Amino acid sequence: MVSYIGEMAVTKKRWLSKPSFKEGVAVAQTIPGATAMQTAAYVGLRIRGVSGAAAAYIGFGLPAFLLMLGLSAVYGATHSSPASLSVFRGLQVIVVAIIAKAAFTFGRSTVKAWQDAVIALAAAVYIALGGNPILAIAADAAAGLLLYGRNAGIGETGKSHETPSLHSTTRPVLLIVLIALAGLAALLLVSRRLFDLSVLMLRVDMFAFGGGFASVPVMLHEVVGARHWMSTRVFMDGIAMGQVTPGPIVITATFVGYQIAGIAGALAATVYIFFPSFVILALIVPRFDGVKANPYFQCAMKGVLASFVGLLLAVTLRFGLAVPWTPASALVACGAFTALMLKVEVPWVVIPGAIVSMIVFR
Repeated sequence: MVSYIGEMAVTKKRWLSKPSFKEGVAVAQTIPGATAMQTAAYVGLRIRGVSGAAAAYIGFGLPAFLLMLGLSAVYGATHSSPASLSVFRGLQVIVVAIIAKAAFTFGRSTVKAWQDAVIALAAAVYIALGGNPILAIAADAAAGLLLYGRNAGIGETGKSHETPSLHSTTRPVLLIVLIALAGLAALLLVSRRLFDLSVLMLRVDMFAFGGGFASVPVMLHEVVGARHWMSTRVFMDGIAMGQVTPGPIVITATFVGYQIAGIAGALAATVYIFFPSFVILALIVPRFDGVKANPYFQCAMKGVLASFVGLLLAVTLRFGLAVPWTPASALVACGAFTALMLKVEVPWVVIPGAIVSMIVFR
């Protein structure tokens, strides 16, 4: 999706120069949130300020939200039928393959030294033993400061490319924050469950460094482990449906919200899962060069990114233990993993997998 956004913004529309767009991708990869959605918001921010970023955010996320809302409603009405049980039995093992592939890809690009491997392994063991992923991320940020040294990870900062001034983003962002806080206060008065759901999603997004897949361990822990709002298998069904929508994996929040509190829950969860990363993007862009060059930030970020390799490995293990394995399901999982490694697009793995599952697992 990032490449499609770049083609539109740089080649077709000529809204940004190529160096400026590359800087935007670097920002999106550095801060929390889904990388493609953050990149789209960066383009909007550069050409129309905070209102442009908001328009890009809403435009990018709305189709996925509407599709996921519809799929969640259908799931709620049909998930206990024999055909649906067959489909999701297969989709659950495909989700194991998707997360395993994400862990492999993330690990291949992140684990470069023994320090990376130590942090990743420690995080995996801690989460596998039932630890809190937020504590793991914080601890691994501190470990990064200790293990990598003051000058680790510092590269050429280069020049910023017509980056908006801080003054141009601070005031509208503060207004948006006040509106969001007022919304939380209203939810607290109306429904404590909606309030808790919204705060949970805020917390998930704030720790989703490294892209949308990084939100999965935190959301799984909060929704399944800490609050017991749904089972691991139901959560995996939400991930499977999220993978056939044209949006980031964090759109699973819409499914979670719908299962907990209907349409109101889906809307609240979706708004607040994207809110922190939007605010961070709008505030960080004007000072990104300074943040990027900070040696302490670089070391801490290396620790955080290494931790997500371990977190995704632990989630793969947990998902794998949650599904019933048979020779047929193992074959489906291996086929899905192979297809993903051959760079087949995820929807073209999930949709045929659902059809095969309906036949194999009936």
